Amino acid sequence: MNKNIWAVGDLQGCCNALDALLEHPEIKEDPNCELWFAGDLINRGPNSLRTLRRLIELGDRAVCILGNHDLHLLAVYAGIRRQNKSDTINDILNANDAKDLINWLRHRPLAHYDYGHLMVHAGVMAKWDLATTLRLANEAAESLRSRDWKKNLQNMYGNEPSQWKESLEGSKRLRVIINALTRIRLCTTKGHMDFASKEAPGCNQGLIPWFEVPGRKTIDNTIIFGHWSTLGLLLREHLIALDTGYVWGGKLTAIRLNDRKLIQIAARN
Repeated sequence: MNKNIWAVGDLQGCCNALDALLEHPEIKEDPNCELWFAGDLINRGPNSLRTLRRLIELGDRAVCILGNHDLHLLAVYAGIRRQNKSDTINDILNANDAKDLINWLRHRPLAHYDYGHLMVHAGVMAKWDLATTLRLANEAAESLRSRDWKKNLQNMYGNEPSQWKESLEGSKRLRVIINALTRIRLCTTKGHMDFASKEAPGCNQGLIPWFEVPGRKTIDNTIIFGHWSTLGLLLREHLIALDTGYVWGGKLTAIRLNDRKLIQIAARN
C-alpha cells in the first residue's frame, strides 16, 4: 500500500481518546494517512456528539463503518427503540443539526474492503465468502439509506434467524445480515449465532468464536473487527481484533496495516 492506514477499535463516544490518537506523532505528522474506524463510534462514553463531529471533520481521511451502538442511535432517533439507562446519545439527539448528523451516520457502510483487508464491526457468517460479505453489507447499507429506512430499521431487531440462507427475504434476511456484521461473537460449531453471552472464548461450552467455525469461507481473508472487549486485542495472520475496552477503563487501540505497529491510548482514571 502506498500510504499508511491505521485501523482503530471502538471509540464509543470517547473523544478524548480520539483526540489523543490524532495528536500522536505517527498520525499527526502524516496528513496523508487514512484512519479506519471499526464501528461503535458513539454511545456509553461521555462525548458522543463531539466524537461524531470530530470524525466528520476528518473527511476523506476517515472510513467509518457502523456498529450496533450506531444503529441503536438511528433506531432511537426514528422512534423505534427507547434509550437505555447507560446510553449517552442525548447530546446528538438534541443537537440543532441532529438530522444532518443522523443522515451522515446512516450513509456509512457496514463493511469496508481495501488493500487486502476487510473491516466489519463484529464478524461474518461462516457461509459467506468475501464477495458475498461485501454484497450483503451493501444490501443492508442501502436499506438504511433508502426513504424507508425507519421501516427497515424497525424490522432489524431480534435474534432469529440465527443462520444464513440465501433464500431468506425481507426483514429476516436484513436481520441476519446486520446481526452478523454488528453483533456476532459466539456461534455453535454449525455456525448458528448465539447472542446470550458476551464473555471471552472458552467460557461457554459448545460455543466457539465466529472466526473458528469450521469451513469459514473467509479463512484466507484478513478481517479487522471490534465489538468484543472481553476478547481484547487478537492478532493472527488473517485476524485483527481491536476492541480493547477504552470505555471500560482499558485502551483505545490503533494498528498500522502495512507493518502492524500498534498505538494504544490508555484510559484516564
